[in-house]
Amino acid sequence: MTDTLHRGYVSSPFGQLHYVECGTGEPVLMLHQTPRSWTEFLEVLPRVGATHRAIAMDTLGFGASAKPEGPHTIDRWADAADALIEELGLERFHLVGHHTGGVIAVELAARHQKRVASLFLSATPFIDEEKRRSADHRKAVDHVVPQPDGSHLLELWNRRREFYEPGEEAALNRFMIDALTVLDRVEEGHVAVRGSMMDQRLPLVTARTLAVCASGDHFSMPGLERFAEAIGCETRVIPGGHVPVPEQLPEEFSRYILDWVAAG
Repeated sequence: MTDTLHRGYVSSPFGQLHYVECGTGEPVLMLHQTPRSWTEFLEVLPRVGATHRAIAMDTLGFGASAKPEGPHTIDRWADAADALIEELGLERFHLVGHHTGGVIAVELAARHQKRVASLFLSATPFIDEEKRRSADHRKAVDHVVPQPDGSHLLELWNRRREFYEPGEEAALNRFMIDALTVLDRVEEGHVAVRGSMMDQRLPLVTARTLAVCASGDHFSMPGLERFAEAIGCETRVIPGGHVPVPEQLPEEFSRYILDWVAAG
């Protein structure tokens, strides 16, 4: 199925941005969590691409996209996504964001408003002043100190192992590749999310919005209803799965996307 995927690059003020796409029709732009890459949607792209132009970009600073100096911020990530949107000629498009990608998608929806046909937010945290104040006290998620004997590789693996079921090691390997590619900045995506001004941008979002979460994602599931209340949207719970739900349940995840896109 994935042999239908096509890779490409577009120029931006920050350097080249990498994306992968398949299919034709209404564009559906997918934004991954950090420190991941487009491969988080490896099995979702061809399913959505069966009826739409499905696009997954590598967020600026991750995957094969340019890695400029300076701090990561939601605004800069959205600026880079804006460049990709314009270079690909996406006049009207659907947005899908998972975890970090959901926060970026909210910013894009606030900027583009009616150009966003629908907004699909998966496990997206609600960031307000309380969250911003607690950012300095947040426990590191993926930070490891490189060791000469390579033991940091096992430490990183074990930090994420509980999110994956036995037999899902291929997906965990993809996480490792993505994280090791940005190991010196692996934690900065989480910091950028905590520092976002999402609560002030939500009133500008006009797109029809759905918030979903995997039932096993104990990080995001407790905040689903609060987030939905803040943005004023419907919710769905995807039975099973954890943080990497697009990889664990790609058929179900894709069906939720397609049903929401078609509902407008």
